[in-house]
Amino acid sequence: MRRILILTQYYPPETGAPQNRLSSLAKNLKKFGAHVEVLTAMPNYPSMQIKEGYKRRWFMKEVIEGIVVYRSWIYVKNSTAIISRLLNYFSFVFSAMFTALIRLKKYDIVICESPPLFLGITALAIKSFRRSKLVFNVSDLWPESAEKLDIVKSKSLLKLAYALEARIYKKSNLITGQTQGIVHSISSRNPTKKVHWLPNGIDKEKLNPAQVQYDWRMKNGYSADDFIVLYAGILGHAQVLDVILNAANRLKSENNIKFVLVGDGPQKDFLYNLKDELQLDNVTFFPNQPANEMPNIIQASNTAVVPLKNIPLFHGAIPSKLFENLAFSKPILLGVDGEARELFIDKGKCGLFFEPENDEQLAACILQLKNDTALCNQLGTNGAAYVSEYFDREKIAKGLYDILQTI
Repeated sequence: MRRILILTQYYPPETGAPQNRLSSLAKNLKKFGAHVEVLTAMPNYPSMQIKEGYKRRWFMKEVIEGIVVYRSWIYVKNSTAIISRLLNYFSFVFSAMFTALIRLKKYDIVICESPPLFLGITALAIKSFRRSKLVFNVSDLWPESAEKLDIVKSKSLLKLAYALEARIYKKSNLITGQTQGIVHSISSRNPTKKVHWLPNGIDKEKLNPAQVQYDWRMKNGYSADDFIVLYAGILGHAQVLDVILNAANRLKSENNIKFVLVGDGPQKDFLYNLKDELQLDNVTFFPNQPANEMPNIIQASNTAVVPLKNIPLFHGAIPSKLFENLAFSKPILLGVDGEARELFIDKGKCGLFFEPENDEQLAACILQLKNDTALCNQLGTNGAAYVSEYFDREKIAKGLYDILQTI
């Protein structure tokens, strides 16, 4: 039995894509025979406030769904300023390093989640001082994305980040990437390194209509005739969610089309103000919801919008929100070109594609699904079958587990 430590800044009870993906990976690796533990931060995402029960703690140990989870201190401030974000990242880098080297035992393998890229510093320290093997899992190409999205403008900081990225790749025993685009990018720069595609996916036992506990649609005042268009996720810059509100503005005259946006994030105030400015009675915002509530919301919807900014960086992106909606047989309206389009529109026939940031095309796609019930149902059926066949998290974890045996 191999001892594996998953090192990540994000983990349940937080909600979000990396939290769900990594907790599933931990449970599946344990199922296959590994001894798996997690080192993470005090839960605070996405509200940027330490959750009750974890405040004023430097270290704690708990068990979540059979997985031993160690937590160390992290600086948290609800601010988008670069200095606050760096303090947030580096506080956990060093508190996790202290915890791993002083409090925890030796592990055969450390799986480090990036972003944040800086957590690789902790992973390198564990590798060096404890002689562990390092698996560096890249779910977003940082700092490339930060530079191209104009999140980080400091040339000196970017130079340091690129140097750190290169060093981590060089020292890793295995690099895993969440998309084929990420894998190709890393492989092209590191041709001698083994890079493995470790996609996101679905937990069959969790993501199924049998989870639905009540009729969310009726409870929240929607009728059986309403065509509900859902977006659930971070209200962020990369998602350019004004495309949804502008499409809603185009469809004001369609009384039965309703838009539901679930989540929180840095664009929240901008989107709320845009809704008021456009006087959109067909748009309703809901705050971030606990994981056990999402099946009720997804089941109540008719389709889900998955948008990203129209830049080449995202041609290799596969947004995690695809999987949950498809698992519930909901067709997607995909505003992401490149790999996601090839996999889920061209190959999987799971929904309709609209040009990223093009609200006119999005509005037309919504009308097409609303007016063609047979097409809407068929695309949803295709999607559920496709993700079940190719993106089952248990199968994905088994592929990784087999590779880990060779390290």
